Amino acid sequence: MSIFARPHYTSDATQFIEKLKQERPELDAQQRAGRALLWDKPVDRSLWEQYRAGRVPQKSYVYYSYSDE
Repeated sequence: MSIFARPHYTSDATQFIEKLKQERPELDAQQRAGRALLWDKPVDRSLWEQYRAGRVPQKSYVYYSYSDE
């Protein structure tokens, strides 16, 4: 057994989350629905390839205005 292992310890935050999930079992489904609303979107691979192909290389120092002189 490791000297750093504390098998019987649970933090206050972990206890709070476990208690909240016991009191509100629908919370997991609501979180998944919220994530799907904002983040889980289908990705159009061909469109991303077009975006990447159209990128222009950035100069080494972007805050300096280079002149043609």
